Amino acid sequence: MKLKQLSVFLENKPGNVSRACRILADCGINIETMALADTEQFGILRILVKDWQLAKSEFEKHDVIVKISEVVAIAVEHQPGGLANILETLEDAKLNIEYMYGFSLIPAAAKKDNDELTSSISIFRFNNPELAIAKIKERGLIILGNKEIFGE
Repeated sequence: MKLKQLSVFLENKPGNVSRACRILADCGINIETMALADTEQFGILRILVKDWQLAKSEFEKHDVIVKISEVVAIAVEHQPGGLANILETLEDAKLNIEYMYGFSLIPAAAKKDNDELTSSISIFRFNNPELAIAKIKERGLIILGNKEIFGE
């Protein structure tokens, strides 16, 4: 259950992040989550969107450099140690986390029932995503796919 993530490469100057967001907005693409990492000269805007193919195409039409990466979304229990349990599972498997970021998601069912959000989500980029998925499943933790993230 890997997700496609867009990594958008931007020169680190005012207006470039808003320009990237505007490109998506103008073609009707909603951003589920994003993370920005930067250096003095360049930044990488990591984005999860439902229609990643259209997003990639639109960025390329606007001469924005974009790369597609596979990431894994894992539900994190909303309690002390929720993330630590996941990280220990990965450590035990000798997996390297290249990067990670988190966000909260209110599932469609919860929106309808007005239930409270009970977990957050961490997005991971692994050196070996297949092994990471297997180890997470062995531990009984929840991996989220397109259906859970985007409602597909």
